[in-house]
Amino acid sequence: MYIEGRYIVSACALLFIQQSLAGGMDCTKAATAVENFVCANKGLYELDAQMGAVYRALFKVSTPAQPGLKRTQRLWVKARNECAEDISCIDKRYRERLQVLQAEWQAAVANQPDDLDKQALDDLQKSIQAASKNNPEFALERTLAALAVKTPAGGFSGDANKDDASITHFPTAKPKGATGAEWKALTASRISDAAETGLSSYTLQDLDGDGQRDLIVNTYAGGTGLFTYVETWRRDGERFVKRSVEPESSLFYLNDRGANQSADWISLRGRTYAAYRNSEYGADRLYLLNPLKINVQVPTVTVRYSYDLDVPALQHKDDGKSTFQLEPNLHRVLNQAVAKVNETATTSKEPLCPIPPTGAGENDYYSYGPASYTIEKVADLSVFIGKDCYIGALIDWFGNYSEKNGLFAQLALRKPDRDGDGLTYEVYGRRQVIEVGTSIGRVELD
Repeated sequence: MYIEGRYIVSACALLFIQQSLAGGMDCTKAATAVENFVCANKGLYELDAQMGAVYRALFKVSTPAQPGLKRTQRLWVKARNECAEDISCIDKRYRERLQVLQAEWQAAVANQPDDLDKQALDDLQKSIQAASKNNPEFALERTLAALAVKTPAGGFSGDANKDDASITHFPTAKPKGATGAEWKALTASRISDAAETGLSSYTLQDLDGDGQRDLIVNTYAGGTGLFTYVETWRRDGERFVKRSVEPESSLFYLNDRGANQSADWISLRGRTYAAYRNSEYGADRLYLLNPLKINVQVPTVTVRYSYDLDVPALQHKDDGKSTFQLEPNLHRVLNQAVAKVNETATTSKEPLCPIPPTGAGENDYYSYGPASYTIEKVADLSVFIGKDCYIGALIDWFGNYSEKNGLFAQLALRKPDRDGDGLTYEVYGRRQVIEVGTSIGRVELD
């Protein structure tokens, strides 16, 4: 199974899990003015339900800490009640407590990479290094393809919403991709989608090697970043249990605008991993996520590349179809400029072009300026065309790379003392692996 996305901004919040509502306070037993006020307010009651779900989950996994947990919860209730009927005060108390409980629960249940994970990480590093000798451009991709999970899987889609084609719901009748026993367990588990709304699909796959297929929920939620969220549910006998009780939870997410991300389900040392990739110019970072647990410290492979960049003499016009030929001297100057680009974004300590006595000001001469979140500015640079100095920026789409074109980038140029449109030239590059490193740390989302 393979899921691909290209661009990212930042994480979007998911709403509370469906089961949490069933765990809110029993309003028939509300004994204080604040409890009655919470029961009468939908937003506060939902926060109470979220907090209750996380508190019970933490209490269950933290046996030695239960007395202290009870004590701090009683103190919190006292502080909440001091808010009387001040809705903003009550809301703040709930959100602060929920954040604390979620952090404590995550610390209690977080997966700790063991020796087998470290061996799998070492195996993956060696496989990529070996593949790079024959294919320095696509060593990572070829290695992941060779390690793809091969165990049988079944899948099905959600039921369409009659009123909104952009939303699906968990099926109401047994789909072809599930067995009778699996369907019985699914219907007993109140399965929620990986995002509040969107188009969801479901895959049954044994993720922990126990002989029972677990559930992968993939939801395309769209939005500004065209997000896709992926969450998992572990088969536990007659039920499926969600990987996380946190309201803002997904195993990983992909964004189709503003990043270069993908995920492969791979097998190493007899274990299944969600190999989650977050890339940029010069580096692919691959995180081995345990698909059924909370991941904090994660085995990570970083593949670094060098590029042979080229500004082709034949350029496309703005319509994308018509072409024009660069004048030989300009062609040479542009290639000389991109040849000096480093593999990390740079900000010059010296002005890129000479600062005149009067003009736009000093700040206009040190950097091309900020780029849109949908693209990555690799480096600022100066380009001299004849007697004119231009401030340039090499931009790409977070290292996005194809077999046909390699790296596609652009060299944008502007005069430092002028407003308005500048010049833009196509840049292509071919890469090769220069380093394959490993570490264990947090997943980094740029």
